[in-house]
Amino acid sequence: RNMSSAGPEGRKKMRECDGLIDSLVYYIQGAIADHEPNDKATENCVCILHNLSYQLEIELPESYAQTIYMQRRNISNDDKTPGCFGTRSRKVKEKQQDTPLPEEKSNPRGVELLWHSTLLRIYLSLIAKSTRNYTQEASLGALQNLTAGTGPMPFAVARTVVQKANGLPSIRTMLHVSHPTVKKTAVSLLRNLSRNTSLQNDIAREVLPDLVSILPDSVPGPDIVCETTASICYTLYNLTQSNSHNARLLLSADGLPKIIAISMNDSNMFSKASRAASVLLCSLWSHTDLHSAYKK
Repeated sequence: RNMSSAGPEGRKKMRECDGLIDSLVYYIQGAIADHEPNDKATENCVCILHNLSYQLEIELPESYAQTIYMQRRNISNDDKTPGCFGTRSRKVKEKQQDTPLPEEKSNPRGVELLWHSTLLRIYLSLIAKSTRNYTQEASLGALQNLTAGTGPMPFAVARTVVQKANGLPSIRTMLHVSHPTVKKTAVSLLRNLSRNTSLQNDIAREVLPDLVSILPDSVPGPDIVCETTASICYTLYNLTQSNSHNARLLLSADGLPKIIAISMNDSNMFSKASRAASVLLCSLWSHTDLHSAYKK
């Protein structure tokens, strides 16, 4: 577990270690099957997999990258490096969201397991069944890592989590836990998922009222509360930016007074949350059909 957080070279060596990832996944599957998702060894296994999934899209070996990203050739002629993504236009990102991954292998091995739906479902199962905060956080964090990029893999993982594995109810539950880091990681995962335009209505319907409910009335408290608040605002921004219906949903959940209060907090310590709330307000105002409802 310590070694897996040793940086890019350490992650590379461990991903290439024959049988290591397979063994970790096998152990966790056994623990879930035996209804023992709370033991320390399971926590260690999930934390290792969480670390090995960090920057996976960028650090994939070229052989995998070429297979996974070959369908991107017609998307951009400028980028010749497989698995390497810079800043993209909105148009290119939307095209990438529609680019399917090659069909999943029925018997994945090694590094292939890290983004396979088998492991994604294991993470969601642990989020739902484990009561260990570190196990919950690592499971959420692994999904956050896998949905963090802008290429086909993160968007395919996002679709699996939201639509194929029905993961939103388990993630939503984590928004209401008392442990601040677990809550922050759950919000960060939802922020990543909400970038996928094809999933925004599902996410808004399932968790938008919950996101509003956990927004503070102002932002006193530690940095982690500020970061979580900013992340919630950017998630709501993604969900409402081009969707008037979702903006109305935010309004009916009484989100506007909270967002206004957060935006007016100009203390330097909490400027990140204040700035995020201001960006969200600006975006909400662009829905001119809602102006009269806002004024009311």
